Amino acid sequence: MKSQVRGGTRWKRFAVVMVPSVAATAAVGIGLAQGALAASFSVSGQQFKVTAGHLHGVGFAQYGGIDTVYTSTKGDKKTQVPVAISSFDDATITKMCQSVKTQIPLLNKTVYLRLEAGNNPDKPVTAKNLYIDVAQLDADAEFKNIDIGVAIKDKTRGPVNKDEATTLPGGFAQQAEEADLYGVEQTAWATTAGTFKLSGLSMRLGGDPEMECY
Repeated sequence: MKSQVRGGTRWKRFAVVMVPSVAATAAVGIGLAQGALAASFSVSGQQFKVTAGHLHGVGFAQYGGIDTVYTSTKGDKKTQVPVAISSFDDATITKMCQSVKTQIPLLNKTVYLRLEAGNNPDKPVTAKNLYIDVAQLDADAEFKNIDIGVAIKDKTRGPVNKDEATTLPGGFAQQAEEADLYGVEQTAWATTAGTFKLSGLSMRLGGDPEMECY
């Protein structure tokens, strides 16, 4: 596999919207299972965990960025956090798990939301224009025709909340025709997709910490 270094590669921009409650996330999940909705996952001021047995992506890019994270459900408090943004034009995912840990102060309880999909290898999760704002990632990775370079500012914006995320001009960036990630474990601030179909969706709420994906 031949790698090339190119300065000034133009990278896609990323936008984030907030899904402020577990209930809203659950409603979105049902729509995604029917293949009916564009997707945007973010939990107010929190990271969430994602695992996958295998993610195959076409049109892969990865670059540094800064997200605006809301730290209140009212959206009146926010902070900025550095992220590694991974994007895919098309992606198929098997054995996907996503878990969110949510504190409920009024009840003095911790609730876990666990969402699983794509456990049938013949019916994987599928996504188009998928973006993942990653805080941490562990996986075995293989890339086809990788191109490593330097990101520059791109005036192209996402479709919603266009001022809520920025790239880091001059930062490290890479892209590849195809990417395969195996045994994925990651924490993320947000996931956005043009379309996201969760085949074989299973969703549970509970208070057991073992419900987290890892």
